[in-house]
Amino acid sequence: MRIEWINREALENGVATLAQAGQGRGALSRRSFIKAGALAGGGLVLSFFVPGANKFARAAEAEAKPPSQPNAFLRIAPDNSVTVQVNRLEFGQGVHTSLPMLIAEELDAGWSQMRGELAPAGDAFKDPAFGMQITGGSGTIAHSFTQYREIGARARAMLVAAAAEQWQVAPAEVATARGMLLGPAGQKASYGAFADAAMRQTPPASVQLKDPKDFRIIGKPVKRLDARAKSSGKQEFGMDFKPANTKVAVVARPPVFGARVAKFDAGEALAIKGVQQVLEVETDRGGSGVAVIADGYWQAKQGRDALRIDWDSSAVGKVDSAQQLAAFKALAQTPGLPVKSADTSKLAAAPKKITAVYEFPYLAHAPMEPLNCVVDLRADGCTVWAGSQFQTMDHAAIARTAGLKPGQVTLHTMMAGGGFGRRAVPSSDYIVEAVNVAKAWQASGKGGPLKLIWSREDDIKGGYYRPSHVHRAELGLDGTGAIVAWNHTIVGQSIITGTPFEAFMVKNGVDHTMVEGMGEPYQVPLNLTVHNAQANVPVLWWRSVGSTHTGFVMETLIDEAAHAAGADPVAYRKKLLGEKHPRHVAALDLAVAKSGYGKKALPKGQAWGVAMHESFNSVVAYVVTASVKDGVPKLHKVTAGVHCNLAVNPLSIEAQVQGAVLMALGTTLPGAAITLKDGVVEQQNFGDYPVARITDMPVVEVHLVASTDAPTGMGEPGVPPLAPAFANAIFKLTGKRLRRLPFDLATA
Repeated sequence: MRIEWINREALENGVATLAQAGQGRGALSRRSFIKAGALAGGGLVLSFFVPGANKFARAAEAEAKPPSQPNAFLRIAPDNSVTVQVNRLEFGQGVHTSLPMLIAEELDAGWSQMRGELAPAGDAFKDPAFGMQITGGSGTIAHSFTQYREIGARARAMLVAAAAEQWQVAPAEVATARGMLLGPAGQKASYGAFADAAMRQTPPASVQLKDPKDFRIIGKPVKRLDARAKSSGKQEFGMDFKPANTKVAVVARPPVFGARVAKFDAGEALAIKGVQQVLEVETDRGGSGVAVIADGYWQAKQGRDALRIDWDSSAVGKVDSAQQLAAFKALAQTPGLPVKSADTSKLAAAPKKITAVYEFPYLAHAPMEPLNCVVDLRADGCTVWAGSQFQTMDHAAIARTAGLKPGQVTLHTMMAGGGFGRRAVPSSDYIVEAVNVAKAWQASGKGGPLKLIWSREDDIKGGYYRPSHVHRAELGLDGTGAIVAWNHTIVGQSIITGTPFEAFMVKNGVDHTMVEGMGEPYQVPLNLTVHNAQANVPVLWWRSVGSTHTGFVMETLIDEAAHAAGADPVAYRKKLLGEKHPRHVAALDLAVAKSGYGKKALPKGQAWGVAMHESFNSVVAYVVTASVKDGVPKLHKVTAGVHCNLAVNPLSIEAQVQGAVLMALGTTLPGAAITLKDGVVEQQNFGDYPVARITDMPVVEVHLVASTDAPTGMGEPGVPPLAPAFANAIFKLTGKRLRRLPFDLATA
């Protein structure tokens, strides 16, 4: 997801409206620490919290009560192990390793000492930029780079002070190296040996962080802490977690979003061995459904299959994809809400014109691990285990739904098998649904933990898709090939309108996520308007958000303009960039140089394609090679030039780009679209909603622009430029401009 573009004033004003949904947990004084060695069975335990960063944090702080147990970021045990609590969700992006790297660097620890744990929901773990606990906007490293380094530096200072006190020397005489304390007279001790003594030290008010030239861990390729567990099958994901005596629930949801149960017959379901109960429950968007609770998943699924349900969809809209596309195209012919203004008077007389209509379908997130959630609801409290991207909001939603005080709710963050935005839902849909099932189960006289499991079909048909969009563009070029006028309209649903974020993420009726990536960084006279369409289809951010469609439009149109001008597409882009965007130029130049573009002869039947896009403050440029055989496009090689400032872990960045390439490639495959007929989603599994597979994977080479500037995001920026680079290569091979995703050469 993306919210990194919000300015500070807007964030402070808007996020205050979410304070009522805050956790109400203990807030600490600014830049303070908790020390609680007893929690770790001895050793040094530090918690670092920066409240007051915005009104949301301040409101939560004002209502806070002291926590019974502090949430520790850092725990140094007597055995010299260092455990770092990761304040985000780990679902493949590598934060389980990169955040401990930041602490290890400033702590001067040995990498073999480091451990990682996913932190539960808690005020101490809020993103310091947003004042809420969140994994999104590719913001983990960008926002916590200094925060986590300071935790490590303060812990090191306390260990040094403890050793100096015992050895009766000045702290300046105590050195550290790879988890060891070294005294001036040859003294030597592990951090673990002084962990208890360090607890008695006062955390320093300020610390001096390392100069990047002295980094020993940051910037080096470090193997992931979770790699062994995941590659051996030992890693426990949310889907694997099942406390003792847990029953499993599956829900029959309405086929049309927001529809309700008219009546149902549970007789055949209850006759299945292992089925315990069948209950009507509230579902998302005002709908209702039927929950089947059983001893295990298979029994619950069989029970659901045996249900007879009559649905009432009379009060909700029923989307038809073909009709919607026609309506969007008609709307795109008219100007909408203004976003960017530019003179279009030169358009009519321009000697060269480009008119293009682009079509983008709804997309499901389709992570490998479908949604799941364990709820243990009791009279005095509720404990939930889920792979949450929105711990602060989900925690509040649990309390609200269960009718409990925030302090009575515990939300544990589970390792997740992907998400791509689907686990960051402002409505907390699947978690609220799980609590509703637990409430109904409790009301029926039963109790104990319940595990809600979504099937793959539930996940594909369950909503919260990347919105469908239509773009209409009119470009005018002068005799030299320069763009002299550009009129552009976008039609689509807003992912922010109607959510708690609307107050500060929608300005003058425009959802910024719909238009992000349009125009910049190119110096073009763009006149941009948008239409906010309404549809009974729940929509959400999808990896790289608006850039999933704006990046494709921009980079194929710029390529088309270069062709019309008779210019090399790389040179044409650089001319439009001018001198104000050195990071873009550096990324593009690096990809070009490493690929051999313009210098190396390609095999017969292959062509080059180029595209570049900035998202989440990082720039990714791709030079690709592709072919077309029997009407089927094939991507052979991708060379990436990446500018994300300082690369904390180059291995993680390489993995993120590789994964982004494959995910973006999936959007080009035939059938990669969510369509609706009479309000019902037509796709249900990978058989009719394809994702890219290992056999589709091209060779991917990732090259990083060297920098010591503060790091920017890398979870999502690799997605947007891939499809347009591929499309641009296909044009060179076929002469066809592809204006829709997924690709369809037959109608291009």
